[in-house]
Amino acid sequence: MPKAPANSTPRPALRRNQACRSCRKRKLKCDAARPHCGTCVKQWQALVSVPAPVGYAHPSEPQCFYDPVEGLTLAHDTDPVERIKQMEAQISHLKARLFEQEMRSQPPSTQVFSSSTSPSSSSSRQLSDVGGISLPHASLSMMNVVVPETSENSFRSQSRTPDDLLNNTQPGATVDPFMDLLFLGWNSDLPDPATLNHYIDIFFKCDPCGSRVLHRPSFLASMRLPPRDPGFPHSAVLHAICASASRWSPQNVITLPDGSRRDQFAEFHASKTRQYIDKTMASGEDIFSVMQACILLSWYFYQEGRWVEVWIFAAFQTRVAVPLRLNYPGTFSTHGNNSPGAYLAPPKDLRDLESRRRTWWMTIIFDRIASVGGWIHAVDERDLGTELPLRTEDFETEAAIPSNPQDISTADLFTRHPPQYTDSFLLLIKAVMLFGRVTDFNVRGNLRAPTAPSKNQNPFFLEGFKELDKLVSSDFLQSLPQIYQNNKGVTDAPEGTRLDTDLYMVHIIPHAATITLHNPYIDFTDPRNVSTARCVNAARQILGAYYVLSATSLDVTRLHPFVTICWYLAAVVQIQLCKYFIEINDSEREATVWGEINVLRFAMMEYGHRSPIGTRQERLLQGLMREIVRMTAQKQPLEVGVPLYPFSHTTLFRTDESPRPVPKDGAAPLPTTLEEGTSPPAPPHISVPTSHQRSLSSVSTWPLHDLPVSPQGV
Repeated sequence: MPKAPANSTPRPALRRNQACRSCRKRKLKCDAARPHCGTCVKQWQALVSVPAPVGYAHPSEPQCFYDPVEGLTLAHDTDPVERIKQMEAQISHLKARLFEQEMRSQPPSTQVFSSSTSPSSSSSRQLSDVGGISLPHASLSMMNVVVPETSENSFRSQSRTPDDLLNNTQPGATVDPFMDLLFLGWNSDLPDPATLNHYIDIFFKCDPCGSRVLHRPSFLASMRLPPRDPGFPHSAVLHAICASASRWSPQNVITLPDGSRRDQFAEFHASKTRQYIDKTMASGEDIFSVMQACILLSWYFYQEGRWVEVWIFAAFQTRVAVPLRLNYPGTFSTHGNNSPGAYLAPPKDLRDLESRRRTWWMTIIFDRIASVGGWIHAVDERDLGTELPLRTEDFETEAAIPSNPQDISTADLFTRHPPQYTDSFLLLIKAVMLFGRVTDFNVRGNLRAPTAPSKNQNPFFLEGFKELDKLVSSDFLQSLPQIYQNNKGVTDAPEGTRLDTDLYMVHIIPHAATITLHNPYIDFTDPRNVSTARCVNAARQILGAYYVLSATSLDVTRLHPFVTICWYLAAVVQIQLCKYFIEINDSEREATVWGEINVLRFAMMEYGHRSPIGTRQERLLQGLMREIVRMTAQKQPLEVGVPLYPFSHTTLFRTDESPRPVPKDGAAPLPTTLEEGTSPPAPPHISVPTSHQRSLSSVSTWPLHDLPVSPQGV
């Protein structure tokens, strides 16, 4: 086939300086097309076909400029600074018009005209993510106060802090918070400084989980620095704080068809935190700060009851922490650095060292709590070399205290508590690690066992069971220092009743561990069965601790989210007991146990008003209750013994009755027999309604089938 004839019309040669400036500079061929030459257009198209990096935006048109030529009228030359000012004024005007249009499209009840309003609405974030890439933009809540830039206020914010920008009280000064913050380097995805400081304050006051890893005094001081300062908190940490703190200050909460709730403000900041985590996974940049943000985000997912994400982030944290050598004494290894991996430099000072310890131990605590359903841990106890952290008081004051002499390998770790290295948080670490040992025992015992544990076998013949049972059922709680043994976390003070959520959990976690250890071996047909006595007593201790808290005006939702798992485990035992009473046709005691089950159910539901994990655990409990609901003769079993919700403290929790005498240690001894007419003791120094005191008054036999205990569902 003959070739097509070439175009016989040659392209006219360009005169000198007729090509565009870009092509002349790069020595490329130029067709001098207007307004943009073909070469510049092709290069611009190739540029915009690739998503822009985070924090940048592609030019809206090709960067093609020509020199003035004879016969062509061009705009007069302008000063670049003046041109920038004109463009900023035009952008501000357009954004103000966009904001007014958005406000007119919203119902009057949802319009907000204050410049300090948090940028949490969906309209203020709809431009923030395009294809997963964050673009610089302004918060719509600030657009109504943006004014054109003038020569008097240009670049005036270079030396001012965020607080100065929002507290400008100079008479006659033109307030331009948005432009000031942009020039200052403020992350436009974050709320304005005043709102962000509000969430940070809520976070440190209310959060019982992730706040333990941050040094509060220095963190608050760093928030006063300019955003471009290296000491300013990492944006990933700030986003995670916003997500977590929204639990106590919710915004834009929507109810999904399945009845669950989603906070759009929290979801936005959680997604931003995940973007930083994804970036760090690829580059390793700011790995320690992003790991701390990951811990905060993990606890947020746990509070939400999002089990798949909980498992993913629990694994991510441990896999990141190990290459950082946080599991070594002093959180740093002086040997073995020839192996590949990114390791942290030695700690700069005591604060840095203690921050690393707390970050490591909060990672391990999260791993242990996420595994209570009977799954293996990500890091074995034998691989934990990091010493326990210092007391919170010493950490915040940066006291020159020697490192904690105890670590996980200390022989008497759970029974000896040196006063100089003991507070509620340290005891919480020990309690959770004790629960972890129970999980390890169950998982390893079932891993290669040919059959599941049977209620007919005596678990005390299993290797290590007797020692572990003694530790969780009595030794740990009895070894607590007197000040922590007598204080169950709820104390009266001149300014009002106070709640130490860490100490409250220390007193109920061992009972939840006891239930997890003994539940497979419950046999109500055997009056000598120790596991039955252990589980029933543990359930009543957990229930009694809730009665103490409910008798006060304290907010139950301020407790650690792991409390819902403890309530669930106690309710599982009560469900088994209720089934037994149904089978022997004891309607009076059945009604009493129904009341106790419902108290725990409503406790989970009350907790679920602020943290969805409570609602999710209550729904999981209802799945276990289906059989006894079908079997019972009660007309409305799910309402037995519970007053109108919310609880009426004057009807449900009476205080005009004296408690029954109980053993001094409050724990069930190792019984050789469970005599007729006796029951495990009620919690000490707790006024319990008479109906609850009668619940186990005359038990003679305890028949029951095995019921699997899995406190978490995926």
